[in-house]
Amino acid sequence: MTTLSAHPPTGRPPAGHRPPADPRPAAAPVGPRPLGSPWPESARPGPDGDLLIGGVGLAEAADRFGTPLYVLDEAEVRRRARAWRRALPQAQVHYAAKAFLCSAMADWIAEEGLGLDVCSAGELRLAAAAGFPAQRILLHGNAKSPEELRLARRLRVGRIVVDGLSEIPRLAALADADTPQRVLVRVVPGIAAGHHRAVRTGTDGQKFGFRIAGGDAEEAVARVLGRPGLDLAGLHCHLGSQITGTGPYLAAVDRLVALLAVVRDRHGRELPELDLGGGHGIRYLPGDGELEPARFALAVGRRLAERCAAHGLSVPRLIVEPGRAIAGPAGVAVYRVLSVKRTADGRCYAAVDGGMSDNPRPALYGSAYQVRPVGRSATGPAVPTVPTDVVGRHCEAGDVLVRGAALPADLRAGELLAVPAAGAYQLSMASGYNLVGRPAVAAVRDGRIRLLIRRETVEDFRAREVGR
Repeated sequence: MTTLSAHPPTGRPPAGHRPPADPRPAAAPVGPRPLGSPWPESARPGPDGDLLIGGVGLAEAADRFGTPLYVLDEAEVRRRARAWRRALPQAQVHYAAKAFLCSAMADWIAEEGLGLDVCSAGELRLAAAAGFPAQRILLHGNAKSPEELRLARRLRVGRIVVDGLSEIPRLAALADADTPQRVLVRVVPGIAAGHHRAVRTGTDGQKFGFRIAGGDAEEAVARVLGRPGLDLAGLHCHLGSQITGTGPYLAAVDRLVALLAVVRDRHGRELPELDLGGGHGIRYLPGDGELEPARFALAVGRRLAERCAAHGLSVPRLIVEPGRAIAGPAGVAVYRVLSVKRTADGRCYAAVDGGMSDNPRPALYGSAYQVRPVGRSATGPAVPTVPTDVVGRHCEAGDVLVRGAALPADLRAGELLAVPAAGAYQLSMASGYNLVGRPAVAAVRDGRIRLLIRRETVEDFRAREVGR
């Protein structure tokens, strides 16, 4: 039996609560974790067909907090954050908040010594309210408002990534030579990488940054260097999302180091930092590729040293921005089946109480997920499986979470389904479609569970109305 913690109704631990920096394993192993598994490292089979995450049964969590429910394994977040720091001890590792951010996540990231990459006033304000050190915050985005730039300056964030020429005078007007703002120039290296064309941000012909081709990046560098209130620290790029190989990053190193040499030759400045962004891929299905931190660090570190030596440059300090790679595998989504429909042509649909409002990725990108039942006892005769589409509750034919999942032929309404690799770009992209409130988020650790974010209700939607 697991223990449910008695934290306050806000779902956050009491003031001053700080868990140990190195938590114990969440549960005693009861079997080997399959190689290439998309589930958290703590995932273990539980009694009566339950699944334990961080020592807590998902069926018990669903009974306590309802469904849909997102369960976040704190130990997995911390383990992955440490893996990036360990692989790149001389680099700066910034967690990309856009993957998923809440106050507890900000606490964990701060305690593990990472920086934070934010791209809106909302993310910045939440981080500041959580007490995240401002000097470890990096702000980027292609459309920063004047208010966001003023907020960043007031909070004294460590770096701001310049993404357009108009930002340069606007930001310079907020700074002065006595307290210059440290900036990076976002460069588009002309490299296509990522699992879907909508997230390939390193190619020419899209909204982000300054192209190397044609001289746009050089012009931006020159303009920043001409502003005494701005301190140009280096170059920034982001290639895309869900990249599972090192090749695109190596190509980016080649092109950005060549630009660093041009800046040195034309302006007499060796820039001390190089930010390669994030986009590091994770496993969504068993056997998927995953970009391991150690493999990334070895390949990129070697290429960066080689290219800098060839150009006669000092090796700049590397900055990386893993988001999905830290949060994604730590999350599990739990749904309850509302209905099972079997058609005359042999198709089977299991409709659940969530869908594209809490996970838009399948509808947006055709993203594939694994799913498994929770709470089915392993005793008794084996039940055959049938290909089943796990569909959402929304008024869209494209609201399909998992296509063709092998689920029990006798699956019934009321049963639970769990989906791994749910910690990134699901709740952070969630909507209020059909006025279905966003799910609750609970954190598990060492056999205990606590609520981090309560379920959104119709009263929350009504509270925004000011007249009729």
